[in-house]
Amino acid sequence: MRGFLSLADFEAAARRRLPRPLFGYVAGATEDNASLADNRAAFNELGFVPRVLRNVSQRSQSIELFGVRYESPVGIAPMGISSLTGYRGDLAQAQAARECGVPMILSAASLVRLEEVVEVAPGAWFQIYMPRTLEEMRALVERVSAANVSTLVVTVDSSVVPNRENNMRNGFRTPLRPNFQLLRDGLTHPNWSLFTFLRTLLRHGMPHFENASAQRGEPLLSRRANRDFSGREHLDWDAIREIRARWKGRLVIKGILHPDDAATARNLGADGIIVSNHGGRQLDGSVSPMRMLAPIAEACPAMPLMIDSGFRRGTDVLKAIALGAACAFIGRPMNYAACVGGQAGVEHAIGLVKAEIHADMGLLGVNRLDELGPEFLRLLRFGPGELSAGPTRA
Repeated sequence: MRGFLSLADFEAAARRRLPRPLFGYVAGATEDNASLADNRAAFNELGFVPRVLRNVSQRSQSIELFGVRYESPVGIAPMGISSLTGYRGDLAQAQAARECGVPMILSAASLVRLEEVVEVAPGAWFQIYMPRTLEEMRALVERVSAANVSTLVVTVDSSVVPNRENNMRNGFRTPLRPNFQLLRDGLTHPNWSLFTFLRTLLRHGMPHFENASAQRGEPLLSRRANRDFSGREHLDWDAIREIRARWKGRLVIKGILHPDDAATARNLGADGIIVSNHGGRQLDGSVSPMRMLAPIAEACPAMPLMIDSGFRRGTDVLKAIALGAACAFIGRPMNYAACVGGQAGVEHAIGLVKAEIHADMGLLGVNRLDELGPEFLRLLRFGPGELSAGPTRA
């Protein structure tokens, strides 16, 4: 891992290791990738105004979230089929997060049973896409509760399947279809073929979607695999009311961009919100979560706000903290890190971000994250005026 000096280094290595369809699936988004690009552009429009000659020898980046102390304000976002890009990738990420003292959210589209993940990494969160029917939802909530999951994350921006033409252009399909292109990609990427795909087949059999419902989902080669993630257009806020009535643990709503939706989630009993546009993988042209963080913080004061989509540096995380976030979740780079280096790779990736945050806090002139506020930021593109943001935390 010595040659990996930033999260971007993992992406370059994963591009070389993974077959083109798989890398394209992880790296790409929808349609013209406008939201994907804006997620990064939003960070570049914010500049820091640091303070100097402050004693910053006692810096701490630890946070308390839902009564749990974490070592850093970063976490691992939920990502589907991580165990297809890296051997047992879901387990690698969960165990690395536990070792590093940060939260990790297991995806409903994961290929390792959630019970197995929670057993080796107690404290892992679990993300669901709302099931089609109340009966399916009740059964899934019962399963998650029986697995002793503490925090349930409900993704609400995925009721409609998006136009992911990038997947088609790259040759990625669910279900996987054995064909000449798949064979060619396997032969030209032997490390992935031998140490991820064939190793998985020999030790664990054909991967299935394990956690999309209360029962085991379809195998990757099944023609019915797509059906696990469609047919949700009829869902509304009543589904959240039903989940809240049955789920006794902490409930987080993910995929919020509008302040009114954030207020609705809070009023229905959500314990926290993840401001997110799904990494640009749903509605192309949707606004970057960073642009909506301050208005949502103003609409939901005193409610734990988290954020994802586009985070790559410690400075990105600190900009979000200054605007009212408690924690920032990182997705694609952790997938790449698991692909390249397994658990050790993910631990190294987390360590890089933690080291950046430690140095950046000192350069900003703060010892604690709650010292940060919007007064540390200025808009660069639209003029030098002070940034309008939500209330500064005490």
